[in-house]
Amino acid sequence: MSLKPAVNVSRRIADIGREAWDACARNPAHLGNPFIHYDFLDALEAAGCAVERQGWGPHHLSVEDEAGRVAAVMPLYLKSHSQGEYVFDHAWADAYERAGGSYYPKLLSAAPFTPATGPRLLVRPDVPAGEARALLLGGALTVCERYGASSLHVNFPTEAEWRWMGDQGLGLREGQQYHWRNRGYRDFEDFLGALSSGRRKTIRRERREAQAPVEIVRLTGGDLTEEHWDAFFGFYMDTGSRKWGRPYLTRPFFSLLGERMADRVLLVMARREGRWVAGALNLIGDDCLYGRHWGCVEEIPFLHFELCYYQAIEWAIAQGLERVEAGAQGQHKIARGYLPTPVYSAHYIADPALRGPVERFLEQERAGVEEEIEWLAEEFSPFRQGG
Repeated sequence: MSLKPAVNVSRRIADIGREAWDACARNPAHLGNPFIHYDFLDALEAAGCAVERQGWGPHHLSVEDEAGRVAAVMPLYLKSHSQGEYVFDHAWADAYERAGGSYYPKLLSAAPFTPATGPRLLVRPDVPAGEARALLLGGALTVCERYGASSLHVNFPTEAEWRWMGDQGLGLREGQQYHWRNRGYRDFEDFLGALSSGRRKTIRRERREAQAPVEIVRLTGGDLTEEHWDAFFGFYMDTGSRKWGRPYLTRPFFSLLGERMADRVLLVMARREGRWVAGALNLIGDDCLYGRHWGCVEEIPFLHFELCYYQAIEWAIAQGLERVEAGAQGQHKIARGYLPTPVYSAHYIADPALRGPVERFLEQERAGVEEEIEWLAEEFSPFRQGG
């Protein structure tokens, strides 16, 4: 199948449309990653989160086949800041500005506000992937030049995409998160049996203390109501304002998420004396449970661990999912069975004066990250030796 050489730029994902976008995003090779689906990305735009006035100007790319059907797409945003990305380039921006350059605008391909690995070059299953990827990346670099953007960043792509982009000349960056892997556990107790005795005792104690004062409810699909979203948004705003000052997501976004993707949502809520006091939001992929947001209005010992980590593991085992990705940062996750795992980003810097120093930094950083992942896994793993 031949592809048209032109790459189209859409200022709203709605201009591409759900059917055309998801024909590419729902490629079985993408393993049902919910953050690249039309409904998730469109909800962010419709709710005023990933829009130009918030510094996220949609410039989504699409490629057509000879019949005029969309054959491949790439989520792409023209950014006026580096917030909500979870791959930090503030030092690069500062260095470039001090040298007299203008780092913003820049281009970003990512799922906004979402530090979860997933495909960024989305190709319809019946389309030659190599040709489509090359057209999308070439189109992104052309947009970078036309808008005078300092750089193109592709955050949290798959490892295969990351390596391919490295072959195309992009700088490769490596980071780390903490992921739980399902080793075929029958239930949570079976998982605990793989841990050292000390960790088993600690986790059982944490769960008892967290569960004692509250009722814990798991909600998905038709069980989700506006009452739940009202309560969870309160948790989100309280935690977000304390962590980073201005939360990124609006209240309408959560309603749209429940309206369009209820079957992809797992909301774990805690109620005390009839009042919702805490909650953790997860999105469900075909092979992974993605932990996204947590919040509370009462401080209850170990409830964060219970709702975000232990409930997620228990649910993933029951559903036969391969892993749980619990979001960015947090070495404390290791003791709960979430081991250090590499995550990736790829970067093109237009100005050679900045590109050289960044590429040298990335080479040194990759080596350090890989050493740290290996050290953390060896020194702090909670699993029994040989387990």
